[in-house]
Amino acid sequence: MPANRPPHTPTVVRLAEYTKRDLEQILGTGDDPFGVASTGLTWLPKKDHFGIRLEGRLVAHAGLLRLPVAISGTRTEVVGVGGVAVAPGMQGRGLARVVVTAALEHARTMGPEHALLFCRPPLVPLYQRLGWHPLHEEVRVEQPEGRLVTMPLRTMVTPLRDDARWPSGPVQLLSLPM
Repeated sequence: MPANRPPHTPTVVRLAEYTKRDLEQILGTGDDPFGVASTGLTWLPKKDHFGIRLEGRLVAHAGLLRLPVAISGTRTEVVGVGGVAVAPGMQGRGLARVVVTAALEHARTMGPEHALLFCRPPLVPLYQRLGWHPLHEEVRVEQPEGRLVTMPLRTMVTPLRDDARWPSGPVQLLSLPM
């Protein structure tokens, strides 16, 4: 077993709430914990939260939110995955894989056929190892005051059903991003 892996798979718990204090427990008190402030985007809070606690401390999180989307003008829904965080001292131990996998298990019960996330380019390989696929189409997202902007981060999708196929064409998230 690699030295940086925990001796057993950590338990993921459903969190009744996820507060700013919880986020700070994982990532500290910096102004830009996810490294996306430069995008200038307004983000939605997630509805469902999953976390890993080790020795009483929250060390990983993933959040979910069901969202409307239009693909080539056809409306449908996706499960947005966001707020994925692993404490810096705990990275490289597979905790992102464990918490995202648990969140996706719940996402499969929510109805939509796909999950969607936005990530910084350096994280694309991590999500590809977890089974996510980058979209090559431009993705537009809503912002306050009716603005529609092109998502500057990489958009990735993963199926939530064995037979799900992501349609081709332009994508518009019909809400703020998650």
